[in-house]
Amino acid sequence: MKNFSCLATFTYPHEYLVIQSIFNEENIRYFLQNELFIGIFPCYSNALGGIKLMVHPEDITDAKKILDSFQDRSSHLKIV
Repeated sequence: MKNFSCLATFTYPHEYLVIQSIFNEENIRYFLQNELFIGIFPCYSNALGGIKLMVHPEDITDAKKILDSFQDRSSHLKIV
């Protein structure tokens, strides 16, 4: 897990649920760092640097494409 790269940071758990679902569907290897602690104590999110989306090196290209699709103006899904 030490070779995983951080591709995005979220403040609250609800912000990554759609991405998590898509990653699971596409079999992208990832984990969410600080997810449990911030889920229990949301006020510590800024102090901990947020919830980090960590992606396996072999899946970075596919993961970036998915994240970039949320920034596309024609997409109805947006990262808040």
